[in-house]
Amino acid sequence: MMTEKRLVIVSNRLPIQLKEKNGKVTLKESDGGLVSSLKSYLERATGDELFSKKYWFGAADFSESRWNKFKSANKEPFTFAIEPIFIEKKTFSQFYNGFCNATLWPLFHYFLSYVEFDENTFKSYEEVNFKFSERLLAFLQPGDTLWIHDYQLMLLPELIREKLPDITIGFFLHIPFPSYELFRLLHRRWKEKIIAGLLGADLIGFHTHEYVQHFLKSVRMVAGLNHQYRSIPQKDRTVKAELFPLGIDFDKFNKACDVEIEEQKKIIRNNFNERKIIFSVDRLDYTKGITHRLSGLERFLELFPQWSERFVFILVVVPSRQIISKYNERRKLIEGQVGRINGKYSSLQWQPIIYRYNNLSFHELSALYQTADIALITPLRDGMNLVAKEFVASRVKQDGVLILSELAGAANEMGEALLVNPMDTEEVAQAIANGLSLSVPEQKQSMALMQKRLIEYDVLHWVDDFFKQLSEIKVLQKSQENRYVTKDVMRRIRHDFDAATRRLMFFDYDGTLVPFAPHPRYASPGKELLQLLETLSNDRRNEIVIISGRDFQVLEKWFEGLRLHLISEHGASTRLNGAGWVHEGEADQHWKELIRPILELSARRSPGSFVEEKNNSIAWHYRAVNPELGFIRSRELLDHLFHLVHNERLNVIDGNKVIEVRVAGIDKGTASKRLLDVFPFDFNLAIGDDQTDEDMFKALNGKAITIRVGNDVTAARYNLPSQPSVIKFLQQLTT
Repeated sequence: MMTEKRLVIVSNRLPIQLKEKNGKVTLKESDGGLVSSLKSYLERATGDELFSKKYWFGAADFSESRWNKFKSANKEPFTFAIEPIFIEKKTFSQFYNGFCNATLWPLFHYFLSYVEFDENTFKSYEEVNFKFSERLLAFLQPGDTLWIHDYQLMLLPELIREKLPDITIGFFLHIPFPSYELFRLLHRRWKEKIIAGLLGADLIGFHTHEYVQHFLKSVRMVAGLNHQYRSIPQKDRTVKAELFPLGIDFDKFNKACDVEIEEQKKIIRNNFNERKIIFSVDRLDYTKGITHRLSGLERFLELFPQWSERFVFILVVVPSRQIISKYNERRKLIEGQVGRINGKYSSLQWQPIIYRYNNLSFHELSALYQTADIALITPLRDGMNLVAKEFVASRVKQDGVLILSELAGAANEMGEALLVNPMDTEEVAQAIANGLSLSVPEQKQSMALMQKRLIEYDVLHWVDDFFKQLSEIKVLQKSQENRYVTKDVMRRIRHDFDAATRRLMFFDYDGTLVPFAPHPRYASPGKELLQLLETLSNDRRNEIVIISGRDFQVLEKWFEGLRLHLISEHGASTRLNGAGWVHEGEADQHWKELIRPILELSARRSPGSFVEEKNNSIAWHYRAVNPELGFIRSRELLDHLFHLVHNERLNVIDGNKVIEVRVAGIDKGTASKRLLDVFPFDFNLAIGDDQTDEDMFKALNGKAITIRVGNDVTAARYNLPSQPSVIKFLQQLTT
């Protein structure tokens, strides 16, 4: 029997509100970009839906008794099922008004002076995320796809992953992800929990490339995980971070035309005669830059008095988070500024600003979108800003001007708008003047390009793109599942080994042939290992290669007298058995003068660490450093080095308790492939344990049996659980 495919959407709030009056419960749809975007997807009927059933979980702002009363009297109102989660009011208030909106919201929007650091509110954040997980774990079943939304639920993916390791989880952040310099201000436990929580997802979506990069750097600095092409390898699976700029339902706004909208348009035109209309609508929030926008308008009135009485600015502010004091203070500031500007510039026949503090219906909003000449959208920081996109979609005649903040996520897609710095009142004033003077052909040229982009990547494309990439990352994870060398695998390898007449075997050294030592000088090969290598190398069918990060003098000393090939410094120097050393790379070592002082500074700041200099590389070892200090110092050093060598022919390697800088183009992959091409071998084997060996595994893909020590995600075909198991594996080959 085929398992049904269920989509489970989770957000902080449900897409509905329930109102009760005179004993009757009525439903009202919630406002907001997330709700309208997802409802457009959930309510489409194409006949080829990816999911057979859809559910929406969220915290209820109504009582359980009211919900039961509504359910008993009404059928399911949507094409998806509503699943409310009931949370105690005090806990939810500390969670939502506390950590969510007094800590995360201002920090992620770069308003540092507004950020509150309160351990009690973080405990409430943990508690609410845990309550969500309890409710979901009781509902989820194999095959479900879980799609979690926004900053209120960043701990939830990992809470679900701990109990259901194989489930498919997507996460989307609808606000900016801040620079690491801001994110690091969170208490250490908080930021570690948030990063671990997000990495519980399989795919993490953001609006822009900038937010993705900020997140990836925070992952590197907080969790010590590097990325490759936005993929983050973890112990058991790969997680991907990607950009998905949220689209809108283009047709909903472009084809909005009914009697009520036409009536509203007629009222607007009659009220303002031939005056130009500038329009903006924002939720009440300090991030929206409304006071800065008003300052820009005031500067416009000062600089361009010829426009007096020839335009009107309709400013709509939608009530929001009125329980939070900063929002009420913001309202008073806005209204005081509106009153002052109107008092200064109004005449008996005209006032420049029409101010409204209220919600707009869809009909009113559409009428304003269609009649305004300019949309003035200038947030100080905004994850996306769908108002800008809705305005553009509403322009059926492709006329009108969009003035947009360059600090809104939407600016990345809408370069044809008049982009402004919202903090620069002169620039905003000039943009208003330019917009009012822009010719209709110029307006149409810009508007047509923006509309084309919105049509090509609307909300349905956004959702489909997300699920497509979510499916692809699950396929990748499946292909990367650890494949340990079982008895059956060992039997097949031994069969191929015995049947071969020419065998080539590559062995990494530290962590593969020997355990890690606190200092390189303590890692010399023991008697047992030397005997094992001698046994292997005495068989003339075998060619044994030690491929290590050690320098060539050390390898030569340790393996003197054995019939081995040696590759040192990850491929910088090669010595075939019986021949001399051949050194790759540049003779010019000037780059070390730049790198050495930085590594030495890290060594001085980290007791127990030291710097090791080789011919073609220089490394900082921190195995003997206090683990917590070593981790912090290593992340700081990596960040410094990545920026420093960006334009140099150098690579930075984040190894096992070592950070190494080496000449670019020298790696184990290049070196092993070069040796593989020397002779026609019919059995090839490569074993290694860390990131430097991944180059070798990729280069030998399909040409050799590749084995990674440990359970990390790898390009190798098989895994061995530990370093001692490598010795046992090689002994089985020789007996």
